[in-house]
Amino acid sequence: MFASARRITVLTGAGVSTGSGIPDFRGPDGVWTTDPGAQRLVTLADYVADPEVRRAAWLSRAANPAWHARPNPAHHALVDLERTGRLRGLLTQNIDGLHQRAGSDPDSVVELHGSLFGTVCLDCGARGRMREALDRVAQGEADPPCRHCGGILKSTTVFFGEALAPEVLRRARTAALDCELLVAAGTSLTVQPAAGLLDLAARAGAAVLVCNAEPTPYDQAADAVLRGPVGELLPRLVAAAPSGSAGRRRAVSTWGDPSTWP
Repeated sequence: MFASARRITVLTGAGVSTGSGIPDFRGPDGVWTTDPGAQRLVTLADYVADPEVRRAAWLSRAANPAWHARPNPAHHALVDLERTGRLRGLLTQNIDGLHQRAGSDPDSVVELHGSLFGTVCLDCGARGRMREALDRVAQGEADPPCRHCGGILKSTTVFFGEALAPEVLRRARTAALDCELLVAAGTSLTVQPAAGLLDLAARAGAAVLVCNAEPTPYDQAADAVLRGPVGELLPRLVAAAPSGSAGRRRAVSTWGDPSTWP
């Protein structure tokens, strides 16, 4: 199925970056699993209403491992796929910029949930660099206001309670509609509208492949499921791409060790 697809769209989630030392959110050791209160830091209503939440959020941004993380084999595998000319689009729920750092064409990467590395004012809309805001935090401004209007600053990431940018959603939907295979890698597929892209692709006639360490709500509807670490699954899938097509027959694999794959 993978080998025969000429246009492949890939949707990536936090599981793609765990191999780079960035914890996921909903996994067994995820950020929100071990500390449910951490979700308030990315919930817009809490962030706007509570200065303590904002102060904690700024400290969390400064300590985010994305600042020092390096791309892992999963990121590099998608660069290799792009070089074959078969990658229609790379849609990511991640905010860490690791796809671009690995060498993926920035024009092909659609950051569904925004980026950690910018700031936006909730009042006037002014944008800036996250590093500059964090420098102000380090100098004693626990909750740095917008320099233009004094409003509340946040990261250019999509919080709970915020809608995706219309242009971002348009690009993602176009890539889902214009592919022969949609691969969902390292995502729990519990957040909309990102998860709904699988339904969109399937209704347009594309096959769906789910690669994830844990079960997802879309496993039963997928044409194939590969269960295991995405940093092992994607490189093997891209490098091996056995000849022939699996067709539309659903297959589930629990191969945890790619070295045992045929």
